[in-house]
This record gives sequence, structure tokens and C-alpha cells, in this order.
Amino acid sequence: MNRQIDTDKQIGTDKQLLKNEPAGLNNKPDYKKIQKSARTRKTLGRIAVYALLSFWALLVLFPFYWMLLTSVKTYGSYNAEYIPSFFTLSPTLQNYVDAFTTVKLGKYLFNTLVFTLVTTAIMLVVITLAAFAFARLNFRGKNLAFTLFLSLMMIPNELVVITNFTSITNLGLRNTFTGLILPSVTSVFYIYLLRENFAQIPDELYYAAKVDGTSDLRYLRRVMIPICKPTLITIIILKVIECWNSYVWPRLITDDPDYYLVSNGIQEIRENGFGRENIPAMMAAVVVVSLPLIVLFLIFRRKVMAGVARGGTKG
Repeated sequence: MNRQIDTDKQIGTDKQLLKNEPAGLNNKPDYKKIQKSARTRKTLGRIAVYALLSFWALLVLFPFYWMLLTSVKTYGSYNAEYIPSFFTLSPTLQNYVDAFTTVKLGKYLFNTLVFTLVTTAIMLVVITLAAFAFARLNFRGKNLAFTLFLSLMMIPNELVVITNFTSITNLGLRNTFTGLILPSVTSVFYIYLLRENFAQIPDELYYAAKVDGTSDLRYLRRVMIPICKPTLITIIILKVIECWNSYVWPRLITDDPDYYLVSNGIQEIRENGFGRENIPAMMAAVVVVSLPLIVLFLIFRRKVMAGVARGGTKG
């Protein structure tokens, strides 16, 4: 009997202790609330990131919008604006007509197209063969030669321009397409980038091809070039942009308007074409010059990103 009374007292004491314990010690964590809070934080983070990216995109794209807007304004309406207007109710394409009729914009575009295509094609052959030699062929002093070759990147461009100008002038190639193209048919950086991509291809493929009697050029054409196509496309696009925007070298080596490129042609348009006050016509010419590069990048943007990412990956 006494034992039963003691048991009842103990049970009563335990119930009292449970009632006095803090509520949080007896409750399990609310996983739904935790997940909801995590989703909320993730959503707010995404909103902040997209808002920042949108703001940055507006800053980057606004100059292009302003260039396009100005190119469709008339000369009178543009000069009548005391406060710049962010839209126009009477757009015109006359400025684009003037860009091709008042000055030799079509001639400048043709010269630039020839210069870009020929330079890029020759450079592609040169850097591919050079990168293959440094990546796959074994010859005495290869590493030393490659190190010395890379050291050329440390030479300032101004010194290279002076040397090239003296050489081209002594050869009598000023005011010729040969003089424009010759100094731009190779690039140390592009050879290094392509060599790193070629080096990632397993040596076993090369040895297996040699066992089958495949020549080096055929192995390069059938195996290495297809594998490294994204990097090659990236190099081509970057070289096209470089040639299209080239200014210093064409300005030095040519003083004949028949050999001007678009970059020099824009300056010629400003000085001797529309005049310094006809900004809308100048902007129309700039739009025509810029449009091919913008379209090229939009078409091949995925290839460019893939080539750059592959070039930065080792192994």
C-alpha cells in the first residue's frame, strides 16, 4: 500500500516538472517555417541580383540607344533641342542615305571587309600550324623557343608599331593592302591560347593516329581542329573585331582615302564630310559601322563563351 502511494506521488511530481519546463524544449523544429524562410531569402536575393543586372544593362545599352536615336533625328530637330529628348516623333532615314552618298562610306566598308577577311584567314593558318608545332611536335629547344616566343608579349605595342612602320615603308608598301595586312597575320596570344587547347587533347590519340600512318597535317585537320572548334571560332570573332576596329596602324600606313578603313573613315567624315555640326549624320555612319559587329557577336555569343571557358580550363 505504501509503495503504491509513493508511486503516485512520483508520477504527480513528474507531471508538475513537465508543466514547468519551457515550451521550446518539448516542441520539434518547424521545418515548414524554416523552408519557407529559406525560400523567401533566396527569392529576395534573386530579386536583388536581377535588379542590379538590369540597372547595369541599362547603363551599358543606353549609349547604343542614344546613338540610334540621334541617327534618326533631323538636323534641324537635333539642333533645336535645348534639352536633349529621349525620343522623337518624326524619325527619318535621310541621315543613312547621306552617309552613303555624301562620303565614301561604302568604299570604307569594302576596304575594311577585305582587310578583315584576308587578315583573319592568313592569321588562322599561321597560328594553327604554330600552336600544333608547340603542342605536339618534339624538337630540340621547343620549351626554350616557346618561352622566348611568349616573352614577345612583354614588348610594348608602340615599339612594335614603330618597327613595323619602318619595315613597311622601306619595302615600299605604304598605301597598299599588303602593307595593311602583313603586320597583323600573327598573334602571340592567340598561338598561346590555341596551343593550350591542343595540349589538352590526349597524347594517345596522336600516337594511335601515327600507328595508322596518319600524317601530322591530316591529324591536325581531322582530330585537333574539330575538337578545338569553339576556341577557333572565338579567335576568329575576336580577330574580326580587332581588324574592324583597327585605327592606329591604318592611320599610320595609309594617307590615301582609297585605302581608308571605317575607323579612319569616321574621322574623315567628321573632318571633311558632314562637318562638325551634323551630329545625326555622323551617328548614322557610326550605326552602319557598328551594326556588323553587334550582329556577329549576337549570333556567335555562345561559341565565344564556350571557347573562353575551354581556354581557361586545364586538364
